[in-house]
Amino acid sequence: MDGGASSLNAHVLVLNRHWMPIRVTDARRAFSLLVRELAEVIHVDDGAYTAHSFENWADLSKVRERFDARQYEWVKTVRMHVAVPKVIRLLGYDRLPAQDVKLNRRNIFARDRSLCQYCGKHFPTSELSLDHIHPRSQGGKSTWENLVCACVHCNARKGGRTPEQAHMKLIRKAVKPKRNPVISLRLGTEKYASWRQFLDHAYWSVELK
Repeated sequence: MDGGASSLNAHVLVLNRHWMPIRVTDARRAFSLLVRELAEVIHVDDGAYTAHSFENWADLSKVRERFDARQYEWVKTVRMHVAVPKVIRLLGYDRLPAQDVKLNRRNIFARDRSLCQYCGKHFPTSELSLDHIHPRSQGGKSTWENLVCACVHCNARKGGRTPEQAHMKLIRKAVKPKRNPVISLRLGTEKYASWRQFLDHAYWSVELK
């Protein structure tokens, strides 16, 4: 199976056998599971969903390429173009999803939406740093509640002080998100609208792998 790097890296939501979301994978891994008949495609259309084998999905892709090609990423085989599914379901996997959200740089940037939490301006991640609200030099820990995005200027201005000591104010309180903030960002785009009905805000988060 051939395709551009962006298509093979497209995000696919993975459900377990009981229709519970467990992770997000890439198209390459999703197609590997489908071809080996370890998973099926779940297609969502106006709130209803249907299940398809890989062969059936490949046949449907011929029609989708003609009528709604822009709604999908595509990979090319020797014989055809195949639409990258948005959701797949594992046929023999019943484990429950992980409950915790990992504390890492990517998730903090996503939680704060790449906004400096002092001046409120948006920056590319290359121009953002992580700031300990209560400085490590004063006993501050690396926790969700004590780490925020800060631009280079604000971080330098704050230095090794607390916001109060530096006469600076956070634009919002730092909290631990209930679900993976990267997924929350993707749910804001129509491209991933089909994921929404499978995601329960109250009790689970999903880890990108």
